[in-house]
Amino acid sequence: MTAELAKTPLDTWHRQAGAKLVPFAGYEMPIQYSSIVSEHQACRRSAALFDVSHMGRLRFDGDGSELLLDHLLTRRVSDLPIGGVRYALVCNAEGGTLDDVLVSHLQTPSQQRYHLMVVNAANREKILKWITPHLSDFPQVTVSDRTELTAMIAVQGPRAMEVCKRLFRFDPTRLKYYRATITDQFSKPVIISRTGYTGEDGFELIVRAEEATRIWENVLLAGRDEGFLAAGLGARDTLRLEAGMPLYGHELDESTDPISAGLTFACDLQGRSFIGDEALREIAVQGPPRKRIGLLPDGKRPAREGCLVLDEAGTPIGVVSSGGPSPTLGRPIAMAYLKSDHAGETNYRIDIRGKVVAASATPLPFYKRPKR
Repeated sequence: MTAELAKTPLDTWHRQAGAKLVPFAGYEMPIQYSSIVSEHQACRRSAALFDVSHMGRLRFDGDGSELLLDHLLTRRVSDLPIGGVRYALVCNAEGGTLDDVLVSHLQTPSQQRYHLMVVNAANREKILKWITPHLSDFPQVTVSDRTELTAMIAVQGPRAMEVCKRLFRFDPTRLKYYRATITDQFSKPVIISRTGYTGEDGFELIVRAEEATRIWENVLLAGRDEGFLAAGLGARDTLRLEAGMPLYGHELDESTDPISAGLTFACDLQGRSFIGDEALREIAVQGPPRKRIGLLPDGKRPAREGCLVLDEAGTPIGVVSSGGPSPTLGRPIAMAYLKSDHAGETNYRIDIRGKVVAASATPLPFYKRPKR
């Protein structure tokens, strides 16, 4: 018997807006409203709203929560200031990636401090089970799953910050990148962070589930004359691909270490101990067996996940992890893992459903937002 799909607090709004809904990570989620390209372009030119309530939100309270997270994550948390946000990974003992996460250090208006970890939707139960055995070493720490009690909204694009600053008691343009604060929207609490997954500036909101629709509509109304659009998972994927950002299940999984994925910056390997540290230090010294690179396939046919990457002689040397058309560049793009001794070459070939096409290496990301 198939389990019933969960719904986000914005589900009714999506249906009334005519969204095309698809199963994703146990939820029924909007993949698009109008077209993926128009929603993608709205994000690049003005701003787009994404319902990302399916992402897991885990709260860590109590003395020692930063020490528990230091033990679990590849980045230090003990030195994370109040309002700080840090990208990190959860690894197994072999250095394989269990998930990539964002961890924030927050303080309530009553001065209560806690840490909040946002995890990928499909990994929420796995990460909770991974954390549970370690809690016995940190008896003052409690972990609560806030996912069903809250909603999460991403507002991304060059006009997002300026247009929406009048909506909140705290001006979000005052936030630096990878910083967060607790503010309010019409007297209702909101966590706002200057983070995102599109390659654009913008922010992400965590709000009470019952307030989600009101806040979503307020943001859309504020940006109506600026061309703000609701956007689905389709545009979110094309945007993150252009930005060269890894997606769990594609660029990251339990057999892939962060160093091979090009995420060495997210691994604090010196002077600390965490799960997987020894394996990652060994990989860092010896060099990873494969590396993630960017590719520009010739022609108009996109290379999708699983397509083989070949050397000039036609020998398989890697595989595409993500690929598709780039609305911004007007051509196909792809990320792939290659054997390390081939990762520095310039020209490759890709087998796209039986047709071999030429491809050239290109630095990641494919797209960088212009400085404004």
